[in-house]
Amino acid sequence: MKINDLPIEFKQALPVIDKINEHGYEAYFVGGSVRDVILNHEIHDVDIATSAFPEEIKEIFPRTIDVGIDHGTVLVLYEEDQYEITTFRTESTYQDYRRPDTVTFVRSLEEDLKRRDFTMNALAMTREGNIIDLFDGIESIHAKEIKAVGNPDERFSEDALRMMRALRFASQLSFDIEEKTEEAISKNHQLLTKIAIERIYIEWVKLLMGAERKRGIIPFVETNCFICCPGFSHKKELLVSFANQNPEMLLTSEELAWSCLLIAIEEKHAKTLLGKWKASKRLSNLVEKVIDCYNERLTSQWSAKEMYQAGIEVISLVEQVRDFFGLENNEDELIKAYNQLPIKSMADLKVSGRDILAYMDKKPGPWLGDVLKQTEKHVVEGQWKNDKEVLLEKIKEMVG
Repeated sequence: MKINDLPIEFKQALPVIDKINEHGYEAYFVGGSVRDVILNHEIHDVDIATSAFPEEIKEIFPRTIDVGIDHGTVLVLYEEDQYEITTFRTESTYQDYRRPDTVTFVRSLEEDLKRRDFTMNALAMTREGNIIDLFDGIESIHAKEIKAVGNPDERFSEDALRMMRALRFASQLSFDIEEKTEEAISKNHQLLTKIAIERIYIEWVKLLMGAERKRGIIPFVETNCFICCPGFSHKKELLVSFANQNPEMLLTSEELAWSCLLIAIEEKHAKTLLGKWKASKRLSNLVEKVIDCYNERLTSQWSAKEMYQAGIEVISLVEQVRDFFGLENNEDELIKAYNQLPIKSMADLKVSGRDILAYMDKKPGPWLGDVLKQTEKHVVEGQWKNDKEVLLEKIKEMVG
């Protein structure tokens, strides 16, 4: 197979390939970018594999960064772009089910491709666009099938995260997992407990945000991978129900994805669960707030005070979550209403604590914070105009 018209991302990298070739070494485009050009998908990172050893690459290019030199990867800075260039390599046994004990650099492309995870990713492409397919990767792509290279048990024992990658690719690419590969995931699922949850988190969120998350979530459950993930072990039926909930709606952010998921699995302690997943505090706090507001919205409409306290991001997410669960979504209307609020934060008040002290000729104390909160409330609810003179008069009447 030949790609006759290379996407611009590859064309821009051709001088790098050529420079390596000029020094007598092989160099190819490899991995996901080759798969994506066959699928006619958007190209993200263009990776290059070469027969040149890391020190040889550093001799060829004046600007490099040792991003993973022990594993053969050098980041080459070329003009305005940067490319990860990795030496062909073979790998030894894996003691931690994630990284090889030793890496041996080789000059053989075949040796390099045979260590990769799935046949669709074990592809290389020449500068002319000729696809090198030693493991029937093109056949897998055309069959929309995720198939391990060689023995799937060996691939997953080398790197257990590959099981989550298979599930994630199923969701992102709308592919099915090949039978023997899925059987191996089921057989080896407990190896996920050896993987740092931060790494699983990345794959899981990508799965949730995939074009067909159901294709990833159902085998995630059926292979028992869910048992190895924080907070999911007793949620089997609810996870399946989540997979079947509004499958056509794309979850466009991790905040939306987690909010919908945790509501669907009836998780009552969102921050605790997200803490076990090592999510950021910002995301944990935001998701908890979205869930609380969503539950409030089940029985009442947004008030001006609630919109003010929630903020535009939470309002937007709550309405999208409602959409996910088949409820009325008034996002546009509510954002318009929020934008018409007289203030968006305490800082927008036309009067400050210093103004109040000067006007009232009083000393600071707890009373001042109470006055500011009451003033904020009255302005938000439209009872007091946000005007300095008006507010000072109203405060004087209130305090007495």
